[in-house]
Amino acid sequence: MRMEGKVVIVTGGASGIGLASVERCLAEGARVVIADIEASDGAERAAELDVRYPGRCRFEACDVTDTAQVDRLFEETLAAFGSVDAVFNNAGIGGIAPSDELSDEEYLKVIDINLNGVFRVARAALRVMYRQGQGSIVNCASILGVFGQSQTAAYTAAKGGVVNLTRTLAIEAAPKGVRVNAIGPGYIDTPLLAALDDELLQGLIDLHPLARLGRPEEVANAFLFLASDEASFVTGTHLMVDGGFTAGKS
Repeated sequence: MRMEGKVVIVTGGASGIGLASVERCLAEGARVVIADIEASDGAERAAELDVRYPGRCRFEACDVTDTAQVDRLFEETLAAFGSVDAVFNNAGIGGIAPSDELSDEEYLKVIDINLNGVFRVARAALRVMYRQGQGSIVNCASILGVFGQSQTAAYTAAKGGVVNLTRTLAIEAAPKGVRVNAIGPGYIDTPLLAALDDELLQGLIDLHPLARLGRPEEVANAFLFLASDEASFVTGTHLMVDGGFTAGKS
């Protein structure tokens, strides 16, 4: 199995891409911590998965905007499983508003979760992984980390920051045996899109040359590759999982 004996933390792991990644890692032999906010379904999902994978899945409540909670996540994971071999820095929120109507509060909330939160988790992971002499961090960026889109100022600013943060961390961490990469999903078929009307949903589909939305498990597969030893010579990259969305853009 590709993740046999590995310990993995997935933030935002209670649903969508995060949950799909949790399930893929468990199926490949890992022990996995679902990290998500207290109000999420993380505890229930972990309990269900622990029935299928006894002793290998647990939930830790963590708000990535709170440094103390992030640090405690890693302390509890080490206490339970003894190491942290891979982290999927996946927690994030959306946000759509014209820039001239975007309040400080709304803008800063997106930045704090989607960019600052990624840094807080990566910093805690690096401290552990440096002591171990090995590890893999995968940050969830976006197609909007490399291209702009109307009414997404906070989101695109955050995701663009994640892309370049990934590169910088990769350079710093490489001499210490730690790899840092990012994934750039296109539009993925998650509950977040379920509220869209048919016309808007078709418009999103039409942006992808493969003529469909992505599936959470397809992003999970990319995470699994980057987290595993199969990607041992891959660091500092932003792997697009976007159905060709970015292929025709420059």
